[in-house]
Amino acid sequence: MGRLLGKGTFAKVYYGKHLVTGESVAIKVINKDQVRREGMIDQIQTEILVMHLVRHPNIVELKEVMATKTKIFFIMEYVRGGELFAKVAKGRLGEEAARKIFPATNQRH
Repeated sequence: MGRLLGKGTFAKVYYGKHLVTGESVAIKVINKDQVRREGMIDQIQTEILVMHLVRHPNIVELKEVMATKTKIFFIMEYVRGGELFAKVAKGRLGEEAARKIFPATNQRH
């Protein structure tokens, strides 16, 4: 695990690199005790299930989930460009900015 990429209420996300393949990944580390106290275990399980089922070029891929007694680790595709929330929290995006963030995968002509 490397540098901190971002943090939220229940998790921190770190940059990581697969030691064998050299692939860059994002590692979301969730504190189990905090999630339990807030009654969010079911939501975490749902997030894992949905991320395993959904495969789309514009959705971050969940590669693996691991857990210890105190932490849950989501190993995910690393995507450059920062947090999406930081980009949309400032207000409505213009069309050109939105196209850069959300490129069309199926353009109709």
